[in-house]
Amino acid sequence: MTTAADGYAHPEYLTDPAWVAAHLDDPNVVVLDCANTADAWQRGHIPGAAHLSDNWAKNPDDRQHVMTPEQFKAYAESLGIGDDTTVVTYDHAQGLTAARIWWVFNYYGHGNVKVLNGGWRAWVNGGQPIDFGRPRPPASVTFTPRADESFIASGDELKEACTLDNVVVWDVRSDAEWDGTAENYRNKRIGHVTGAVHLEWFHLMDRNTHEFKPAAEIRQILTDHGITPDKTAYSY
Repeated sequence: MTTAADGYAHPEYLTDPAWVAAHLDDPNVVVLDCANTADAWQRGHIPGAAHLSDNWAKNPDDRQHVMTPEQFKAYAESLGIGDDTTVVTYDHAQGLTAARIWWVFNYYGHGNVKVLNGGWRAWVNGGQPIDFGRPRPPASVTFTPRADESFIASGDELKEACTLDNVVVWDVRSDAEWDGTAENYRNKRIGHVTGAVHLEWFHLMDRNTHEFKPAAEIRQILTDHGITPDKTAYSY
């Protein structure tokens, strides 16, 4: 199992099955199952975990951008998540949707969020308890959204960044999206940002354990693609 000893810059962003199991009865901890469908949640989940109705937290008005502050406030509070809540996210998609929700909470100023490293696979393989019932009723709480716009880049900002030497634009999409052979992603145009480097996100994950690869290995992969600490990285 990958642990904080592997040298991550921010090991507090991750957690493990043992920590989650020890906090299942903690009223200040909310576990979120980020499965793509409710059927997946019903087939088994971490005891007490709530299933997200929208694991991307997209604005229902356009399905492209993140929820508005008012929408996300209501969403978080419906899950029993307030300003003092510790949130744990997990999925069975190598961290894809769990990391998305981690990002959304941080965008709205709630940094007390952890991704279960290895997700559902790590939980099951670790022999932890599995539940099929409903989550506990959400607590009556207040969530205060404080949007941090530094988590998002505008199109104009990205265009300007492409002209700078100390910037790297990182395309994390699939090969088909990168080379333009994919035509089913509702994009008005195919292709990629001029000058971007391509490294699909899952290359940083262990395909067998669904954990993040050790920090040293991740750093080497990023370095090999020109994504280095001396550059400001923009990803899409």
